[in-house]
Amino acid sequence: MGPTPPARDAALVRAIGPRQLTAAILNATIGAGIFVLPALVAQDVGAAAPLAFLVCAAIIGLIGVALAMAGSRVALTGGIYAYVEVAFGPYVALLAGVLQWLTGVAAVSGVATALLDQLATLASPLDGGWARLLLLAGGLAALALVNVRGVRIGTRVIEGVTALKLAPLVVFVAAGVFLLDWSAIAWPGAPGAEALGRSVLLLIFAYTGVEMALAPSGEVADPARTVPRAIFLALTLATSLYIAIQLVAQAALGSRLAQETAAPLAEAAGRFLGRAGVTLMLAGAVCSMFGYLCGDMLSTPRTLYAFARDGLLPRVFARIHPRWRTPAAAIWTHAAIVAVLAGSQTFQALALVSNVGTLLLYLLCCAAALELGRRDVRTADEPFTFRGAWLAPVIGTLLVLWILSTATIREFAVTGAVLAAATLAYVVRTRAQFLQSV
Repeated sequence: MGPTPPARDAALVRAIGPRQLTAAILNATIGAGIFVLPALVAQDVGAAAPLAFLVCAAIIGLIGVALAMAGSRVALTGGIYAYVEVAFGPYVALLAGVLQWLTGVAAVSGVATALLDQLATLASPLDGGWARLLLLAGGLAALALVNVRGVRIGTRVIEGVTALKLAPLVVFVAAGVFLLDWSAIAWPGAPGAEALGRSVLLLIFAYTGVEMALAPSGEVADPARTVPRAIFLALTLATSLYIAIQLVAQAALGSRLAQETAAPLAEAAGRFLGRAGVTLMLAGAVCSMFGYLCGDMLSTPRTLYAFARDGLLPRVFARIHPRWRTPAAAIWTHAAIVAVLAGSQTFQALALVSNVGTLLLYLLCCAAALELGRRDVRTADEPFTFRGAWLAPVIGTLLVLWILSTATIREFAVTGAVLAAATLAYVVRTRAQFLQSV
């Protein structure tokens, strides 16, 4: 048996079982993306969009194997950050943590933009101008204030929010199956490799969230069994639902789907359910996106707090509110960053930046899974493995590199600049610690 990770989370209660973790993964995965992406993917590959979902699901499935391999060996809070720390040490773990923060900020900013687009279909003044910016700033300020006052979200709440998210989508698929003329669906032929890769790069946004849901690994009961089961069950359910949604949207709108980039599912539902369908899908999208914003405002600012606590950011971000005992400065700063990004960028641009960071994070996860397996790091339970399991992170790495090859220099530039800044901060901090010890 290899070395066991230190018991840093011994005080935590392992109360998250397979059902709760599956719900958490679905809640983190099925968010804003599926309400917007069907139209954007149709722009690249047309009616072949379901193929892009399948390719993306296969790649995420391989990453899921890597996550299960690593997650069954390292039962520490932090998700990929913890796996990378045990495998490669503090510097590489810092890069993983920075990537998690960057993808979180870009993703939630994209969700905020998409939420405003959905609301604009109901109130035309929100289609642009000061009204849109004021609603964005006011909404984020309200969420920040609530979280400064100490909001807590438990696993039971996550299960309830997940059910609310899924209900409109299930109704959309079920009604579409019986009310649409499926002869309108025709296979157009395989798309080009570049177009397919670009579509998969965009679709990664619809699958991200697994890594965020695994962050409380120190509170998962029997992680060697629970983590793999929850990952694969959640990915299977999400992929099945995504493909069904895409097919219904294509059957309802045909070639027009690519043009309905603001609220494609609401437009599609209006075709076979009338105004009630439009209202249902818009309400579902708003509920899903707002829930995502609430969860993010609770979790992501803690990364800024942790960096400041460890000396990588100014100490002001590590200050705790004297009354509410929350990292107020980090929360307000996060809200301001999201407001600036969401107010100045499109959903598609933010999704692509988030996806580049997420894919780099997945590369680190694959490397960590291989290293943890090589060293046979494990908890008290038998880790998740099978004959030839090492091939999953290897093939996953190659496929992630293929997807990343379709990204532009601009999309890499943001991630590269943030990682360079993190490296500089790490070097400065390490040098300061060395000088103090001399």
